[in-house]
Amino acid sequence: MPSYSAPIDDTLFILNDVLKYERFNNLPGFADASPDIVEAVLREAGRVAEEVFFPLNQVGDQEGCVRHDDGSVTTPKGFKEGFEKYKEGGWMGLGFDPEYGGQGLPYVLHTAVSEYLSSANMAFAMYPGLTQGAMAAIHVHGTDEQKQTYLPNMVEGIWTGTMNLTEPHCGTDLGLLRTKAVPQGDGTYKITGQKIFISAGEHDMSDNIIHLVLARIEGAPEGVKGISLFIVPKFAVNDDGSVGDANGVSCGSIEEKMGIHGNSTCVMNYDDAVGTLVGEENKGLKAMFIMMNEARLGVGLQGLAISEVAYQNAVTYAKERIQGRSLSGAKHEDKKADPIIVHPDVRRNLMTIRSFNEAGRAFILWAALKSDIAHRSEDKDDAALNEEMMGLLTPVIKGVLTDKGFDHAVMAQQMYGGHGYIEEWGMSQYVRDARIAMIYEGANGIQALDLVGRKLGMNGGRAVQAFFKEVGDFCQDNRENEELTFFTKHLKKGLNDLQAATMWFVQNAMAKPENAGAGSHDYMHLFGLVALGYMWALQTKAAQEKLAEGAGDKQYFDNKIATSRFFFERVMPETSAHLARISTGADSMMAIPEDAF
Repeated sequence: MPSYSAPIDDTLFILNDVLKYERFNNLPGFADASPDIVEAVLREAGRVAEEVFFPLNQVGDQEGCVRHDDGSVTTPKGFKEGFEKYKEGGWMGLGFDPEYGGQGLPYVLHTAVSEYLSSANMAFAMYPGLTQGAMAAIHVHGTDEQKQTYLPNMVEGIWTGTMNLTEPHCGTDLGLLRTKAVPQGDGTYKITGQKIFISAGEHDMSDNIIHLVLARIEGAPEGVKGISLFIVPKFAVNDDGSVGDANGVSCGSIEEKMGIHGNSTCVMNYDDAVGTLVGEENKGLKAMFIMMNEARLGVGLQGLAISEVAYQNAVTYAKERIQGRSLSGAKHEDKKADPIIVHPDVRRNLMTIRSFNEAGRAFILWAALKSDIAHRSEDKDDAALNEEMMGLLTPVIKGVLTDKGFDHAVMAQQMYGGHGYIEEWGMSQYVRDARIAMIYEGANGIQALDLVGRKLGMNGGRAVQAFFKEVGDFCQDNRENEELTFFTKHLKKGLNDLQAATMWFVQNAMAKPENAGAGSHDYMHLFGLVALGYMWALQTKAAQEKLAEGAGDKQYFDNKIATSRFFFERVMPETSAHLARISTGADSMMAIPEDAF
């Protein structure tokens, strides 16, 4: 049976000593997040993850969700009771606006909590995660009436939310969508169409489900310029705020999926369902992108979360599985064989995953802190730059962390040998669950194209230049620090490769766009390596400072530095290979005619 322990101490080290988040006490909500409060929140979140979410993980995978003849859906055994405990703890509104019942704590703290919940039970954590995304979209683009009508109940978890984009013929290219909205003359619209792959589209854990639906108003322009966003509740909401009659929305079926069986992924049918417009007509994508960007960061977090729990179990197995002797001589002479963790190739797998997990955790918390600055700072220029940085980083976080999350789930499964292929050991589920994160909320190839095709050039490349400067300044500022020389040297080499790849696109992609497409995947991962390397450099410096002070757990900080060295020696050199592939362009990739495939 698998197990899970929330990495609370590592999170606290990143928040307190690496990011030094207390520097931002001038931002709303941060003053309420003192170190003792943050630690208390994280420890309680870890307990909820371990004691409430995790025991339901294999149950959800084995039982799945069941659709009944009346279109209702029952979630796996224990899910409803688990969701009640989540609600009672006030977790839904941890980082949300207090005006609507939230606690207003920093998004960076919400992000840390979300990692634990996703590691413990990815499918279960999606129900509140989607609700929080819907809350954000309504909060930014909804009318005062819509906010007052929906947000308080969603913050409490009494009502949940979804996002409805995809149609059978229309995934990435949303301009093809056919769901229509007919004005009724009273401010409402009748919504008709079908949406597929709708996570948490129907279930038994809340009194109402608030669907956010993309549709085209009759007579609107074709393509993405004619898309609007609507709130379409499962049940109508009466004037007094109570739940009314059923709306014209139903679950047609539940998708039979490879993984995340505990989440009800539905085909949703809209038959003259009553909805209200969110934001402006034909500006639905702008409003939905609030939710989509939050979802993409959340999906990146899922990649990290699965990598972490898979790693923890692989380590446990590697310490217990007795097989063969160490190449340098027996390490456990009292036993007939040594545990497999003594073997270099096992260590290669484990250290690769570990070096990603600890850097990935820092990366996503660093990015979440930038989101806090973007949304809470009174300095408009600083807020705008951090908003642009988040836009730049979103495809990197989503694409790199989920690609690697799946790779590492497979690597962790490999540690078990044949047992990894047997369901009772639990590793198969992590592989199957991790796979969807590379696909939904924009497949990773699309994330790479978004990064290269749109994000790099936005506002004259201001965000990417700011990233280059931040990393370059760190290397320059620590040139005289001999203890950091090894790490900054390798980081600077990676940064140079990233800058060279960026310049190659500037020189070669405008005249031949396929060069950008051919190199986009490598560029996304090259960018990710430099970002992760930067996180390791920051952590190494913080660990060295703690050792110099004689504070904390010496072994923990020694392990940090050793893991950082492994990353720079064994992982960071991949930047050169990415640059080499980017620089070859698209010619060989596009040379074979279509009919030859």
